[in-house]
Amino acid sequence: MASLGQITLPRPPLFEMSLLRRRFDLPIKTQRIGFNGRIASVLTKAGEQAQVSVKASVSQKVIEEEAKVLVGTYARAPVVLSSGKGCNLYDAEGKEYLDCASGIAVNALGHGDPDWLQAVTDQAGVLAHVSNVYYTIPQIELAKRLVASSFADRVFFCNSGTEANEAAIKFSRKFQRFTHPQDKEVATGFIAFTNSFHGRTLGALALTSKEQYRAPFEPIMPGVTFLEYGNIQAATDLIRSGKIAAVFVEPIQGEGGVYSATKEFLQSLRSACDASGSLLVFDEVQCGLGRTGNLWAYEAFGVTPDIMTVAKPLAGGLPIGAVLVTEKVAETIKYGDHGSTFAGNPLVCSAAIAVVDKVSKPSFLSSVTSKGLYFKELLVKKLGGNSHVKEVRGEGLIIGVELDVPASPLVDASRDSGLLILTAGKGNVVRIVPPLIISEEEIERAVEIMFQNLTALG
Repeated sequence: MASLGQITLPRPPLFEMSLLRRRFDLPIKTQRIGFNGRIASVLTKAGEQAQVSVKASVSQKVIEEEAKVLVGTYARAPVVLSSGKGCNLYDAEGKEYLDCASGIAVNALGHGDPDWLQAVTDQAGVLAHVSNVYYTIPQIELAKRLVASSFADRVFFCNSGTEANEAAIKFSRKFQRFTHPQDKEVATGFIAFTNSFHGRTLGALALTSKEQYRAPFEPIMPGVTFLEYGNIQAATDLIRSGKIAAVFVEPIQGEGGVYSATKEFLQSLRSACDASGSLLVFDEVQCGLGRTGNLWAYEAFGVTPDIMTVAKPLAGGLPIGAVLVTEKVAETIKYGDHGSTFAGNPLVCSAAIAVVDKVSKPSFLSSVTSKGLYFKELLVKKLGGNSHVKEVRGEGLIIGVELDVPASPLVDASRDSGLLILTAGKGNVVRIVPPLIISEEEIERAVEIMFQNLTALG
């Protein structure tokens, strides 16, 4: 049985140096770099080859072992990350990366936040999990915070964003059946939108527009109609047909390319749902909890949903999801209608309390707004002159840079230069979702790295 515990550090530096002398027969000029707490010597001039030799001792071994034991569902970047602090991550060889991906918008407080760490450590030493057969204090305390800070009256906990959306699907259908007990055919359909992403399990996948995610697993849940994101007429007409249980919409689409809804669009959805009895579901899995500069993205639009799903940053890196609902929805859900073994356990809820308490402070949220504006201003200033850059958009610290060519060469080159960013949309958008604690100096460094690597776009 393969074990990562069998992976060993490289041979001592002197051995590496003599090996490189024999291999390259070149004069050796060295620099010193950190390596898992010790110092290794590597070449600079003939250096790229030498650094690969050192890196292969740990990172390449991990990559090779991963291919033997894990199902190949991820096209991973060739980086083995081993530690992090603040907005920085470090690979197995000690190379530093500025993290502007934050685990796909998860690590809102960065890495190793002391308050988060203290909350997790304290709770782990007392009680981690007991299931929802029993009451636990952290779960109730977290729910109270979420209710107090939002439109919601009640909360259902789960373990991820896709689980939250699955629950919202079930709650929507149960609501329609509960409120129309005499009808032989109640509304069971759903509306989702182009460029949407709501998850990968079969219900949430049915609401996700990208064909490459859906096609291998058909038939998936029927009854979903996709409409153009922002098309008010098409949406209101279908909602008023009386066949729609719920409308699922992201106030700001993340995976879809960092597109923001308009206030008019969301207000029109709200009005049509009110008139027809359909539920309005906001998916704030990626854009919620401070990411936009508001605690919840919907606050900027003056529209409240009936159901909202949240997850990614909520527990600061531990798995959690939540479905926030109004009382009219909650009263239709009864014992046994839904459940989860792990959901809302004391450990993740204590972590989430630490996150919510910090992120919900007005001063913290205003800093996200100001840093987001500064980030976009710098991106426009430094990158806007490149012919491949078409638009810089976003709210707060969810930012998209749209290109007229694939974004992956810029993402890859930036990673090699010590910056972690993501792609989105149809592969032509650079998605920037750093920890919300990022500093202005780190923002400047991120933009400079992207600027220096624009040549990768051709």
